[in-house]
Amino acid sequence: MLKIGITGGIGSGKTTVCKLFALFGVPVYYADERAKAITTENQSLKQQIIEAFGPNSYLSDGTYNRPYISGIVFKDAPKLVLLNSIIHPAVHMDAKEWQEKNSRFPYSLKEAALLFESGSNQDLDMIIFVSAPESLRIQRVMSRDHLSESEIRQRIQKQMPDDEKRSKSDFVILNDEVHH
Repeated sequence: MLKIGITGGIGSGKTTVCKLFALFGVPVYYADERAKAITTENQSLKQQIIEAFGPNSYLSDGTYNRPYISGIVFKDAPKLVLLNSIIHPAVHMDAKEWQEKNSRFPYSLKEAALLFESGSNQDLDMIIFVSAPESLRIQRVMSRDHLSESEIRQRIQKQMPDDEKRSKSDFVILNDEVHH
């Protein structure tokens, strides 16, 4: 099976591109989505997060308290590194299991914003980078996630620069909503 990664900055349209591939029957692993699920499902991971960030990391119903954690890690770089060091290995294992279950397909996609940052690009055969102008990305995320422009810019600054991702990728899809 050919393993293809799809990455791009927040709001670039990675998920939209993946949904197009999925329409043609290509299996897609959504790393960010799975990370959200794993933080609630995986008891060992839950315990590590609580130890690192305290009991407020989870709500009374046991679900991951994303706003609380985001409020910490996007203001404190070492805390973001710590969170990623807990979550990335769990997502990596989950992705490997998923790929084994889907090995009958000629190829699969793994969509992840932090593909290079997490090191998961090393397990992939090729990478597609989805690019979009920063102003359009900010506009998309503001309407999708109801975050302020400054919150989004803060997150963009925490991600690897687009030029670096582009140079490490095999293919680039420009998703600027303009017909070319």
